Amino acid sequence: MKWYKALGIIDIDSTFIKKVKAGSKSICLVGFEGKLYAVSAKCPHAGADLSEGLCVRKLIVCPYHRYTYDLETGKGGEGQNDFIETYPVEIREDGVYIGVNSIWDKLRLGFK
Repeated sequence: MKWYKALGIIDIDSTFIKKVKAGSKSICLVGFEGKLYAVSAKCPHAGADLSEGLCVRKLIVCPYHRYTYDLETGKGGEGQNDFIETYPVEIREDGVYIGVNSIWDKLRLGFK
């Protein structure tokens, strides 16, 4: 797993949704109720930019069709049968970092 520093994060205690880059991936970084979450920035249903959505009850809401995704698991709402990818987040002395698995990391994990 490779860790990328999320640039431009100032106040992690406030509620926010911000699109950041982690390597070549677009990640939606969400601050909600004092916790940080990192999820895919693209809605699998309609391709919308989830950073333009909103956050309610640990769910990110797609701005296009109001599909919802759990910030912890990435699981879509009831009846959606889809999900978004989630990423680990670490708060370090010099900032916020997001962990991204390479394709090889994912393959290795799949065989465990």
